Amino acid sequence: MAQVDEVHNVLASHFGTGWSDITNNMPSIRSLFAFGLSALTNVQSVFGLHNAVTRQFSQDLSASATCTSPQLSCHNTSAVADLCCFNSPGGELLQTQFWGYCAGNRAVRFVDDPWAMGGWNSPGGFASLLTPVQPDNCDGTYDSSCDPSRAYTNITQILQAAGANDLVSYMQTYWVSNSGTPESFWEHEWSKHGTCISTLDPNCYTSYQPTEEVPDFFNRTVNLFKSLPSYEWLSEAGIVPSSSATYTTAQIQAALSKNRGGHQVYLGCQSGALNEIWYFFNVQGSIQTGTFEASDLVGSKSTCPSTGIKYFPKGNGGGSSPTSAAPLPGTSTTTSSKPSTTASSKPSTTASLKPSTTKSSGPSTTASAAPSPTSGGPGFSGKGTLNVITSGSQTGCIISGGTWYTSGTCAGFTATTSDDGFTLSSRKGDCAIVGGALTCGSSVSSATSFSADGDLLVYDGAANFSADGVPSGNSQGTVYTGEDHSTSLTIQWQGL
Repeated sequence: MAQVDEVHNVLASHFGTGWSDITNNMPSIRSLFAFGLSALTNVQSVFGLHNAVTRQFSQDLSASATCTSPQLSCHNTSAVADLCCFNSPGGELLQTQFWGYCAGNRAVRFVDDPWAMGGWNSPGGFASLLTPVQPDNCDGTYDSSCDPSRAYTNITQILQAAGANDLVSYMQTYWVSNSGTPESFWEHEWSKHGTCISTLDPNCYTSYQPTEEVPDFFNRTVNLFKSLPSYEWLSEAGIVPSSSATYTTAQIQAALSKNRGGHQVYLGCQSGALNEIWYFFNVQGSIQTGTFEASDLVGSKSTCPSTGIKYFPKGNGGGSSPTSAAPLPGTSTTTSSKPSTTASSKPSTTASLKPSTTKSSGPSTTASAAPSPTSGGPGFSGKGTLNVITSGSQTGCIISGGTWYTSGTCAGFTATTSDDGFTLSSRKGDCAIVGGALTCGSSVSSATSFSADGDLLVYDGAANFSADGVPSGNSQGTVYTGEDHSTSLTIQWQGL
């Protein structure tokens, strides 16, 4: 939590050191309103879920206020009375993402291709956190901990009681603090930031039930995070992690802002290495059902140098890259943005869009030969990577969309026991065999049950897979079941 608090301290210090002292000692309108509910909500906090919200969590958010012709936050010219349909104060919403490349950081335990959520998150990277950036004037100052009576201490149970088990599972993977438990971190984020969002006030709900606003806050936060694939946007512009190449602020801003209508972001660097991105939004309507519109950064200036920015691979820690550390795989299937490899136009190794160092042919070239598949058996479990084995050696791995990639670090997968084997999922969603090909993502309606032969993935009794050749560079290969395609392969589980 200390990493996330630093974000807000930077914003506050930009506008004066006395701000937090003032706001921490001033009751807010929401605090006064909530006083009447404090007895009921305190009972909920003490006795866990005895009085927790009973509405099932879903995309239907009809229990919250219905907003007709709502205004865009931070764009009003006069006071707005209905704060259930207009976020104020806190009309500028900030979502921060972190890149945990240091080898000693928990964020590196599971390597994947995105950045991660709120605090230095585990699987792969840029972390996300929905944070109200304060503002009566939407100027970068902010309130915090606005309603102690709703500082709930059982976020996990609240979400589960509301039927949001999938949301909890996702958060346990992508929203993990660098210190303490996920639960304590979520409690901190809700208490400090969620209680300061006006549209989440209890009076904004029809027949309000205590804790009803909590699933709305966490669901919208996670959905916003999913809409900001920082790694993919950077990778599409040729900006990939490297132990030697450097980039410019202009290159990074261009890669991100082109996906946000030209609106720039905050870039945070530590010792010249990129480790933070802050996305700013205004909201038209409520947090629950409104539309997030990208806005330019507010307040603090970016801390990265104009040139020579390092973007280290996971586990590098700023030192020399281990032999298995290569640029993380991107998820774009096109290569049109890839710089030319001709000698006359190839970027230099400094301030370049693409590292000019020699690329590894895969995450590792020392894997032992895989055993010959025979039959399906007990499954995999927990966290791991899916290495691709061809001709007895590892040649790249499966990335989060279920495709084969040979030029980067492997994606993290979760194996979950099922009735007839186990299922696999990545950060993009469940995995399945669709049309004879391995696919992972939100388009998968039903996860496929796999089995295993030792450490090899087995589908329909066979560990044989194939592809139309070995992918190279930024290209990705579709992996098919059976041996009907030109390149035979097996998929090997490596637990983390």
